[in-house]
Amino acid sequence: MKKIEDIKAVYFVGAGGIGMSALIRFFLSKGMVVAGYDRTPSELTQKLIEEGAQIHYEENVNKIPTACLDKDTTLVVYTPAIPEEHAELSFFNKQGFDVKKRSQVLGLITHDSKSLCVAGTHGKTTTSTMLAHLLHQSHVGCTAFLGGISKNYGTNLLLSATSPFTVIEADEFDRSFHWLSPYMSVVTATDPDHLDIYGTYEAYLDSFRHYTSLIQPGGVLLIRTGLALQPNVQEGVNIYTYSRNEGDFHATNERIGNGEIFFDFIGPGVEIKDIQLGVPMSINIENSVAAMALAHLNGVTDEEIREGMRSFAGVDRRFDFKLKSDKVVLISDYAHHPAEIAQSAKSIRELYADRKITAVFQPHLYTRTRDLYKEFAKALSLFDEVILTDIYPAREQPIPGVTSELIYNLLTPGIKKTLCKKDEVAQLLAQGSRQVVIILGAGDLDNQMEEFTHILEQA
Repeated sequence: MKKIEDIKAVYFVGAGGIGMSALIRFFLSKGMVVAGYDRTPSELTQKLIEEGAQIHYEENVNKIPTACLDKDTTLVVYTPAIPEEHAELSFFNKQGFDVKKRSQVLGLITHDSKSLCVAGTHGKTTTSTMLAHLLHQSHVGCTAFLGGISKNYGTNLLLSATSPFTVIEADEFDRSFHWLSPYMSVVTATDPDHLDIYGTYEAYLDSFRHYTSLIQPGGVLLIRTGLALQPNVQEGVNIYTYSRNEGDFHATNERIGNGEIFFDFIGPGVEIKDIQLGVPMSINIENSVAAMALAHLNGVTDEEIREGMRSFAGVDRRFDFKLKSDKVVLISDYAHHPAEIAQSAKSIRELYADRKITAVFQPHLYTRTRDLYKEFAKALSLFDEVILTDIYPAREQPIPGVTSELIYNLLTPGIKKTLCKKDEVAQLLAQGSRQVVIILGAGDLDNQMEEFTHILEQA
């Protein structure tokens, strides 16, 4: 890749993705011309335009700004979700531009920092955003490239001119995390996912195993207890374990009630009493243990950790309360893997044990549905009612015989269940009274959240 100082313009093919948007903001902060293509407008692309990016939504080489047509000064960044035959990506490749994957660029621009990386099938966005907040509000500071919008800061990019630390969400999709050079890393989970890329669970685990070998000597691997992963770290890398209630780092003396969660944080050489979770969902106890452990290992003080956890406001679309009243609660959650959905159900049950819980789930990807439909049905059966929409395809073409009906047919008998189109959800929510509603999935159903909120307020 070109040196940063030689780049004058950066063009993004697939500019609307959450990971891409953090890089867009980074290059905008450097005063460069930033432009790109995305398939559809969104709230995020609109914000990027307001921040200075030039983004269009038509696959058309003629839409590329003149400033991005000099191969000597332009870097082209693309996401693996974009097919090679995409007109603009194909143009840049044929013309000999410097074309890099998002993960390559992220790895290169963070290579010389102390990278604190959070990897895992699920939990990585919340954990990395917690860690970034703990560092940012402390005397230590950090730069951060996050996979979600921090509600504390309204962005997925934090910048520091003085801190040596960079917090990175390490994405296993397309082996993206193999481009990183972690100083320390958390591995939150290794449940099978992205089998369209890896083929087998064994290959998926091998990819995580290789990732652990990238941690630099003198660094740390913090791994959740009970994972199938057998790490392969370099000599000089310390390994610690963690979980909610066991491991080197863990929580104890939990107190859950009245919409609040308190506990004590325990680890080698550290004990911090009365941690209060700013986002009081029980799954965040475990996420916070990992975040606090890395913060502690990198010099954040006990009092800074306590204050940081209390003031943590959460991540957009991660246990994101959109409506909370005595009558009805509406939550948006990005959960799109069976293990995540099961954790969501457990956390909500702890908070609302006496209420009926309705899950609205939009499956994400045909391959994921094909590979995990039995597990999805088991996890969704933990709710009282399930509204199941058609599959959100994202980057994929339909697979014959793979529909949401695979999940629907295996839901536990006796659960109230409905199979519908995405545009029918609002009408369904308007019928009858509901107590707790959670919108699940990584698709575009969240775009209707304002409408859902209004409907439930009026019901």
